Amino acid sequence: MQIGPYTIAPKVILAPMAGVTDKPFRVLCKRLGAGLCVSEMTTSDPRFWTTAKSRHRMDHDGEPAPISVQIAGTVPSVMADAARHNVDQGAQIIDINMGCPAKKVCNAWAGSALMREPALVADILDAVVNAVDVPVTLKIRTGWAHDHRNALEIARIAESAGIAALAVHGRTRDQQYKGLAEYDTIAEVKAALSIPVMANGDIDSPLKAEQVLHYTGCDAVLVGRAAQGRPWIFREIGHYLATGELLPGPTLAEVRDVLLAHLDDLHAFYGERSGVRIARKHLGWYAKDHPENTAFRAVVNQAETAELQVRLTRDYFDALIAGVAPLRAAA
Repeated sequence: MQIGPYTIAPKVILAPMAGVTDKPFRVLCKRLGAGLCVSEMTTSDPRFWTTAKSRHRMDHDGEPAPISVQIAGTVPSVMADAARHNVDQGAQIIDINMGCPAKKVCNAWAGSALMREPALVADILDAVVNAVDVPVTLKIRTGWAHDHRNALEIARIAESAGIAALAVHGRTRDQQYKGLAEYDTIAEVKAALSIPVMANGDIDSPLKAEQVLHYTGCDAVLVGRAAQGRPWIFREIGHYLATGELLPGPTLAEVRDVLLAHLDDLHAFYGERSGVRIARKHLGWYAKDHPENTAFRAVVNQAETAELQVRLTRDYFDALIAGVAPLRAAA
């Protein structure tokens, strides 16, 4: 798939997720086979660009190209300024968020709430596309509510505005992340557009990725929640799409090594105090399918230092590898 001058291969992409797709996670997923990784949502409000959170979100030093940064907001001129600012910080693709269903975002009429205002959508897209010399992409949902699916209307506005590629999540805003994603609307959008279209929603395995690509005719798939604690899903999907063969899952030793490296990157990126806190959710995701994971999380989440968090994690997985009771090792 082509987005401006960038060839996206394989055609499996890390979807933007607030509080998840930070630079350590993006770099990890790219290393493990993602064709593109989209940053977590950054605010368009310049009052917050100097906060610690925004500085981390706009840090792309050493990040593999192409660097895709998602912005959110409601005022066309402010969104244009935000796009220019992020390009100055290293963004090579600007992604516009019109897919987030979170109340705090939609109550400000950003995210998927914008799908209720097609004229405003057009103004925002025109402003951002004309503000920067890098490709601009857009992420939307199938509509605002189950009885108001207007993805095709928004998609046509996007194509006319010069959007380089469109991602569609197969749920309406009122569904949040509940129920099952539907792909008929995505297929309809893909059939009507000439720009690349990407499918998002419930893609959690190589087989599902291939099925969704075949059913919708889309150019790529986005993987979101299924990558939490499973960053190797990208190489598994990429390999299957290329060969039709399923890769074996990672060994316990590889899971341990990937996780320990991820912890080190989080501690280095955020500093020890914040890094330890932010790492806790990742620890839960990595451990969720392993024995005594609930008890392990209860123990490791008490760790206040990077050294203890790393040691408890290594001991837990070393015990699993050795076939002994992991809790005794963690204790």
